[in-house]
Amino acid sequence: MGYNWGTMAYLPRAVERADRYKVKVDEYIHYRREGYLKVEGLVSQEDVAKLYEWAIDQWENKVQSSATWSPNPSRVHQLHRIDPVAEWGLLHPRILDVLEALIGPDVLALQTMLFHNPPGTGGQGWHQDSCYITTYPDTLIGAWLALEPADEENGCLWVVPGSHFEPIYPPDAIPYAHVQAVNAFEDLHEVQNVSHLDDEVNTLTHIVRKYPPPIPVPMVPGDVLFFDGHILHRSYPNRTSDRWRRAFVNHYCNARSWVPWNHGAPYEGDSANYQHILARGNTHLPFAKPKFGTEVHLYEPSRDGSPPPRMMGDLEGNMGMG
Repeated sequence: MGYNWGTMAYLPRAVERADRYKVKVDEYIHYRREGYLKVEGLVSQEDVAKLYEWAIDQWENKVQSSATWSPNPSRVHQLHRIDPVAEWGLLHPRILDVLEALIGPDVLALQTMLFHNPPGTGGQGWHQDSCYITTYPDTLIGAWLALEPADEENGCLWVVPGSHFEPIYPPDAIPYAHVQAVNAFEDLHEVQNVSHLDDEVNTLTHIVRKYPPPIPVPMVPGDVLFFDGHILHRSYPNRTSDRWRRAFVNHYCNARSWVPWNHGAPYEGDSANYQHILARGNTHLPFAKPKFGTEVHLYEPSRDGSPPPRMMGDLEGNMGMG
C-alpha cells in the first residue's frame, strides 16, 4: 500500500534562519565518539556581552528569590525562572540549533547555572551530570557557554574523552541517583565523595584512570562546550589573583524523556516535565512555555492523525515504505 507523504503526522524540520548554525556530520560524530563537542564562536560577541553584563549585575545584587545560590557563593541555579535574560540565554537559538542535531529533534530545557568563580574559588571534582539530573530515557546534555576566557589557570573544564560510554556510578550517599535499573548490572559499584576536589577521596578517580590522561578545554567568550551526561569531567579552583571565570551553563534533554527532577523543589505527580520548557520540536509529555515570552520554534504535527511512514518488509522480503 502506498503512502501519501502530504499527510505525514510528524516530520520535524529545522526552521531556517539567516544566522542558523548547521551542525557538520564530523561534529556529530565527534560528539558521539568522544562525548563532547566544542563549537567555537557559536554565540555572538554582542550576545555574550549582554549575558556578561547581566552576570555582573547578578553578582552585585546577589539575586535570591527562587534562584538557589551555592554555599561559596560563586554559582547560582535556575535564574531562568525569575529573570528574562536567563530565559533568553537558556533558549538561545544558536545553542538550540546544535542541541536539535545532537539530541533532538525534540529538546526540553531543564536548568540554568551562572558561575562566577572569583580568584581562589570554584572547582568541582570528577562527576557525571546524569547522576544529579535523571531522565528516562537517559538523554541529558550540558551546554557550557564561556562569558570570559577560561584556561587552566582560572579553572576551565577538564574532560575524559570516551568516558561517556561508562554507566552512571551511583554515589552511596544519594540513594535516588540510579539512571540504570537497580541490580541490572553484575559489577556496577557505588562510589564515594563524587564531586570532591581531592582525587584520593573521590573514588570516581579510579574510573578516570582507566582512560588516557584527561584533557583541558580552554575557551574564549562565545565558545560553547556540549557534553554528554555520562562523561567524566571536572574543574579546578581559580588559581589566579586577578581574573574571574564566568560561565553560563545549561542542561537539556530530549523532550520525549520522562524527568523526575526539579532541582530539589517539589512538584506534582510522578514527573516534573511540566515545569521545564519545550525549546524545540514536540512531545507527548507535559511541558512549560517560556515565562518571559522568549521565542521558540516548535513543530506542529498534522491534525489528521496519519501515522508517519516506516520501512517494512513484504512477503517477498523486499523493503519499502508502508
